[in-house]
Amino acid sequence: MKKRYLVLALIVLSFVSVFIGVKDISPLDLFHLTNDKTQIILISRIPRLLSIIIAGISMSICGLIMQQLSRNKFVSPTTAGTLDSTKLGILVSLMLFTSESPLLKMAVAFIFALCGTFLFMKILEKIKFKDTIFIPLVGIMFGNIISSIATFFAYKHDLIQNMSSWLQGDFSMIMEGRYELIYISMPLVLLAYFFANKFTIAGMGEDFSKNLGMNYKRIVNIGLVIVALVTASVVVTVGTIPFLGLIIPNIVSIYSGDNLKKNLSYTALLGAVFLLCCDILSRLIIYPYEIPISLTVGVIGSGIFIYLLMRRKAYEL
Repeated sequence: MKKRYLVLALIVLSFVSVFIGVKDISPLDLFHLTNDKTQIILISRIPRLLSIIIAGISMSICGLIMQQLSRNKFVSPTTAGTLDSTKLGILVSLMLFTSESPLLKMAVAFIFALCGTFLFMKILEKIKFKDTIFIPLVGIMFGNIISSIATFFAYKHDLIQNMSSWLQGDFSMIMEGRYELIYISMPLVLLAYFFANKFTIAGMGEDFSKNLGMNYKRIVNIGLVIVALVTASVVVTVGTIPFLGLIIPNIVSIYSGDNLKKNLSYTALLGAVFLLCCDILSRLIIYPYEIPISLTVGVIGSGIFIYLLMRRKAYEL
């Protein structure tokens, strides 16, 4: 996998993305932009592009961290209950607070995402049967339980429509002034790069980490905090994006091995490219309308997930 090809694909897709939308704007219009077209590009198209790239990078990195710490290739925010816990946190913030502050929603969502992820990791420690496929199935069941609790309280408090808006990732409403919260994830991605080698050692087990003089629990906690905070910022800004943190790190590891620090840049680039492709596809299938990005990523991502499962089973035989 050549990094320069990923960078080139990201540049090309970013350029294409800016010129796709209900309002017809062509590259030639850049030489004689009207005031309306300038506003559309600056207020809607560029913020949307930035949010897609940041979401793709950050959620893919979250999946890579979780897979390393759990020592399981099929663990991610989607299969560990992190996304479902985040949605429950958003519901609680809607029930308890009248404020519409995105920062408040993110703070509550972060607490629930962190608690849900910690709980899953504790369940993981108690499970004796460490089959690679069994673990994510437990995570999916755990996430479904949390999602069912959220749905029950949403119906009870007549908030099901509010909750539905968080169930589907959607970039159509992204514009200037409504997406900047997602920037919080960028310094966290840099922090993940700083701790990459320590996450790799932690992924080798607690005993091995302690023998090297590393505080295993502290490193794991740092990784889970990064995952929870990034997930909360993305969900509050654009909604849930399933399978992204699951399939991208697996695709990268197939071609580049399992060195976390080496794979971070590839994972980030491929995550952004993949999400951009899905977003462009979502806007073109029923143009001038668009399909929610979570639906497109979910369909493609679930297909790749099944392929990865079948591929692993084939190699085990």
